[in-house]
Amino acid sequence: MALLCRSIFNSPLHRVRLVPSNSNPISYSSKFTNHRNPPQTPLSCTCSLSSSMEAPPQGYRRNVGICLINSSKKIFSASRLDIPNAWQMPQGGIDDNEDPKVAAFRELKEETGVSSAEVLAEVPYWLTYDFPPEVREKLKHQWGSDWKGQAQKWFLLKFTGKEEEINLLGDGTEKPEFGEWSWMTPEQIVELAVDFKKPVYKEVLSVFAPHLR
Repeated sequence: MALLCRSIFNSPLHRVRLVPSNSNPISYSSKFTNHRNPPQTPLSCTCSLSSSMEAPPQGYRRNVGICLINSSKKIFSASRLDIPNAWQMPQGGIDDNEDPKVAAFRELKEETGVSSAEVLAEVPYWLTYDFPPEVREKLKHQWGSDWKGQAQKWFLLKFTGKEEEINLLGDGTEKPEFGEWSWMTPEQIVELAVDFKKPVYKEVLSVFAPHLR
């Protein structure tokens, strides 16, 4: 599969060959728990019904995810600098006493330089994924806290600016995380994500599907 994308240096569009997700030699699984009506068979991610300001499941870092779409209803995704061939939607931690919606706009600007956006929808519950053991150990040293994984509040935002606004150097407050970016279909978003995030991505895109048609 080939995809047009821009680099962190905002170079002209160029064609990049993307490696299918099944080429990733590491595969992870996570469990799904519906806290209202637990299923008999474990599924793929954890859903915890709550309002934006209610606490997520214990042991999980509070986080926001941003599904940013353009006028063509394609979704913004960027390639991680630290994981080859891994693409993801913007996300980041929620500060103490910070409203998740405020955190979503802050993280979007920090990671992509984008501030021209409006909220279309949000997933009305926390979505939780577990870190693979080696990722958990790495982040334990990086963050100074041992989290099982992340509990995310997801927001669907519509990009209202011009593409020149997108800058993977961000707003200069944080170290860049991404190398290239592109607008993708929902199927591409899931296919190119790391395995342990795929279940959450599928749930997010299912909730936002009416806005993506």
